[in-house]
Amino acid sequence: MFLWIAGGGTGGHVYPGLAVLQALQGRGPVEVLYVGGRGSVEERLVAQAGLPFAGIPAGGVHGLAPWRAAVNLIKLARGFLEALRLGRRRRPDALFVTGGYASVPVALAAWALRVPILLYLPDIEPGLAVRFIARLATRIGVTVEDSRAFLPAHKVVVTGYPVRPEFAGIDRAAARQALGLPEGELVLLVFGGSTGARSINQAVVENLEALLEAAHVLHVTGERDWPWVESGIRSARFTGRRYHPYPYLHGAAMGQALAAADLAVCRAGASTLGELPYFGLPAVLVPYPYAWRYQRVNAQWLASRGAAVVLEDARLKEDLVPTVRSLLGDPARLAEMRARAAALAHPDAAERLAAMLVEFQKDDAKGAA
Repeated sequence: MFLWIAGGGTGGHVYPGLAVLQALQGRGPVEVLYVGGRGSVEERLVAQAGLPFAGIPAGGVHGLAPWRAAVNLIKLARGFLEALRLGRRRRPDALFVTGGYASVPVALAAWALRVPILLYLPDIEPGLAVRFIARLATRIGVTVEDSRAFLPAHKVVVTGYPVRPEFAGIDRAAARQALGLPEGELVLLVFGGSTGARSINQAVVENLEALLEAAHVLHVTGERDWPWVESGIRSARFTGRRYHPYPYLHGAAMGQALAAADLAVCRAGASTLGELPYFGLPAVLVPYPYAWRYQRVNAQWLASRGAAVVLEDARLKEDLVPTVRSLLGDPARLAEMRARAAALAHPDAAERLAAMLVEFQKDDAKGAA
């Protein structure tokens, strides 16, 4: 099979494609080309995974000034032509796409070439790009049943979120040992993605002494904020054994952090819908206030099922410590949240999506015959 993957711009949208690719590789030989926005975050993430990447011009149009939207529309048109040329040189057997503005020209090119399209929606509520691509898609995989209401219902299959393949088989005790965390003590994991979450990092640093009284703090700052966080903690008295800061944790190391923790504090991007349930990890979710509604909807979905609580970004510095203390000081509630989170997991999501792509290839072969 020759597969195109497109979509995203963030890890929560890129990682599902990598998980599905590995599931496909377990079924037979697969060639892949990731087609995405030139110079984007996804280009860096795909390079780290060692996959070939074809960059095309792309730009968002929603919520921008008219002149900027017009410029980006021209970029998208150029991106479509470049993707079409790529497909004419070698037509893919299928396209797996997760949304994002850069995926629109790729999906249009695939549709023009009569390539079957499997659209996967990582978040609960689709944005404009996903709503548009849904019209072109052959099938649509979604993380949760609630997403069916926003999309052509006859195309939708609830698959769950395909977590990163390197997370499989991670043991809690071994994870704690690898990260230098003791058994029998509470661990708070704080993270905000590859670049970090500035308001979360600030709230943690300003309240670090109080947090360390409640638990070991495993703090993944993100590479952008690491310099000022590191300089601040170096000059303070927080370099003891209970504080464990990292600029970023790659691959399995991030899985170890999720497995080792008793509670997480993080944003509510798409990956939280899959990775927190996969590890049965209760969370304090802080939706990014400038990301339209995606993160708020994700956070409220997990909270409504008893797997998380939601804090407002504007109130984070005041509410973080009492919320963390309340949860970590209530073992029965924490155990209930862990059970409710684990009940939402779909560990076979990548396999289910891979099976759909294999069916596409079989149908395409029948049609050609």
